[in-house]
Amino acid sequence: MNTRMRRAAVAVAATTMAISLAACGSAKESGDKAEGSSEKKGDDLKIGLLLPENQTARYEKFDRPIIEKKISELTDGKAKVTYANAKQDANTQAQQVDTMITNKVDALILGSVDSKAIANSVKKAKDAGIPVVAFDRLAEGPIDAYTSFDNEEVGRAQGTALLEALGDKADGGTIVMMNGAITDPNAALFKKGAKSVLDGKVKYGKEYDTKEWKPENANANMEAAITALGKDKIDGVYSANDGMAGGIITALKGAGLSPLPPVTGQD
Repeated sequence: MNTRMRRAAVAVAATTMAISLAACGSAKESGDKAEGSSEKKGDDLKIGLLLPENQTARYEKFDRPIIEKKISELTDGKAKVTYANAKQDANTQAQQVDTMITNKVDALILGSVDSKAIANSVKKAKDAGIPVVAFDRLAEGPIDAYTSFDNEEVGRAQGTALLEALGDKADGGTIVMMNGAITDPNAALFKKGAKSVLDGKVKYGKEYDTKEWKPENANANMEAAITALGKDKIDGVYSANDGMAGGIITALKGAGLSPLPPVTGQD
């Protein structure tokens, strides 16, 4: 199964869980009010969808359309989706959760900006009777479900691909590690998986935890690594995702590297 298919599977799983949890709550509420109602539960649900950022193209161009399409399919086109993107701002996302609670959504699909910072918002939703499905990125607090990949395995695949691309330089070559944001547990899992195959084989010339996963931050980090190591001393770059890889490649080209060393990515 390729990356696009895996992402689709995770998005569909999150959607199905959210609809099921919302429908259960809706059915219970309706049962309390009008026992024996024949209306199909779930058709008129309100589902909140909060995604963490728009720097990585997949959230807006891939994940959101799949989730919205699946919600429509599961509810005969009758459910309403309320969407917001936090644009990598944890405070903005907390406000968005508050808005979802005020709007009384029946369930919330949440891709967190900061797994720890969002915990209080998750508790607020729980206290309001709104089930929360953490999507892709784990959120702390009383979530009802979590759907993601085997992120360590993703990291291992990235590390293995980098070693293969390095060829003879896979034994003792120098690489730069460009990890994701420390606020995202997935970044730590990607790194752990990658290092499980890279440790003992390559040298880590420089390693960075990239603030907010932003390509421009990865670009700045890469420029610093080139300055510190020298452009001819970098044999490859581990990049935890495609967005950062773009910033890295821009820095490498700007330094005049040709041919470019191998750079990983995913998403």
